Amino acid sequence: MAQKHIAIIGAGPGGLSSAIILANRGFKVSLYEKESEAGGRNAPIKIGDYTFDTGPTFLMMPFVLEEIFLLAGKKLEDYLNITRLDPMYRLVFDDKIILPSDNKQTMKNTIKNIFPGNENGYEKFLKRERNKFEKMYPCLKIDYSSFFKLFHPNLLKALPVMDLGKTLYKNLARYFSDEKLILSFTFQSKYLGMSAWECPAAFTMIPYVEHHFGVYHVQGGLHKISSAMQKILEEKGGQIYFNTKVKSLLIEGKKAKGIELENGEKIYADEVIINADFAHAASNLFPEGFLKKYSNKNLKKKKYSCSTFMMYLAVDKKYNIPHHNIFFTKDYKTNIENIFNTGKLTDEMSFYIQNASITDPTLAPEGCSSVYILVPVPNNSFGIDWSEKKNMYREKVLNELEKRTELKDIRQHIKAEKIITPADWQSDYSVYYGATFNLGHNLGQMLFFRPHNKFEEVANVYLTGGGTHPGSGLPTIYESGRIASNMISKKYGVKYEDVDVIKNSGI
Repeated sequence: MAQKHIAIIGAGPGGLSSAIILANRGFKVSLYEKESEAGGRNAPIKIGDYTFDTGPTFLMMPFVLEEIFLLAGKKLEDYLNITRLDPMYRLVFDDKIILPSDNKQTMKNTIKNIFPGNENGYEKFLKRERNKFEKMYPCLKIDYSSFFKLFHPNLLKALPVMDLGKTLYKNLARYFSDEKLILSFTFQSKYLGMSAWECPAAFTMIPYVEHHFGVYHVQGGLHKISSAMQKILEEKGGQIYFNTKVKSLLIEGKKAKGIELENGEKIYADEVIINADFAHAASNLFPEGFLKKYSNKNLKKKKYSCSTFMMYLAVDKKYNIPHHNIFFTKDYKTNIENIFNTGKLTDEMSFYIQNASITDPTLAPEGCSSVYILVPVPNNSFGIDWSEKKNMYREKVLNELEKRTELKDIRQHIKAEKIITPADWQSDYSVYYGATFNLGHNLGQMLFFRPHNKFEEVANVYLTGGGTHPGSGLPTIYESGRIASNMISKKYGVKYEDVDVIKNSGI
């Protein structure tokens, strides 16, 4: 059989995962990236001698990444240095500071000291949510390419424990009585760009995963994962073309035959993998009016995640605060309501600070810090004019840092900075509505009801990334790359052996 050619649009984590797996299985892989380096939202931002991750800063479930490398015929430890963080992060409320640990006894003692009477709820949380994770995790690996996959044995086993109809907040309230302790286990819904009061209870598996498996950092930054995957792809003979924007898919009838580049060049391929923001790709890579299920009109009706206001600060001082810090505003629920439902920018905000230089000296000059600040804000469907609001909001964020954090003198130590607003996410990063975490993860947009990894509307097209199944977040995006690769391998009768690190190691 002649070597089959796979064209991949976008060198984000999903596209890279597919690329290295398929290259290892003998496919001809060509990857096209509009930027000058790999990673997408997992690429680095460099300001002089300072380095930042663009997007993801938490690495969870590193065994998924280990599996992707093994499927590419490589060992993770030969390419990356990953360290476990303990405490995992610091949570700061108006009157309490919590340092969650994945050490079960330490965490139980922390809860007993700060929230007496709730420590037994932690035991129940671990026990019940472990059962949920063990039943739900296999469901993330199903491809849901047909209606009959809804009756897959793994999904049928998981349905009774998914707490359908319950929200993440409501589910956590069964374990804990204190509002702030509940929020300490529900803020993770922000990883999905969702409100804890709307996020399905099935996603309680995220705080469970943190507390059971831990939170990790990659030395040099999480963008090193994408760099390592690029290196593997090149070692396997795959081609990656930077500064090469794809204009559209080449379609004959209802089948994709390849891609057309912005410069007019046509690349023919047996299969095309799209690793762009899903709604952006659906509204830009196909002829006007071609798509029906995912027409522009229907895309506008979908639910999207929140956006983020980002500040990357090159600072000539080292701050003695933990690696990850989450600051909750006093009226957290109203803050969430404004982000997701009313679209208001309020004076009080919740925000996240990454102070990675405390753990990783490679990110800034000696005695200095690369300070990363993320503030969840409404997406662009609410029509906020960021060209008008950007400077004002920057000042508000700095005011909050000075008022509520140890960074009291931050203004006088900023040597250089970069800001990304929701408008920038949309214009510069091709993110639909600037919704940083992609399509929402409500029940009507998860599992079978999320865009399928084998695209429903055009043959020979596959999807990876946060906008397809299993969803946003690095481990699930890597999983999307594996699913697409396995479907293509099956189509062409290419035998492969999957790997399951958890099962084999008894984690």
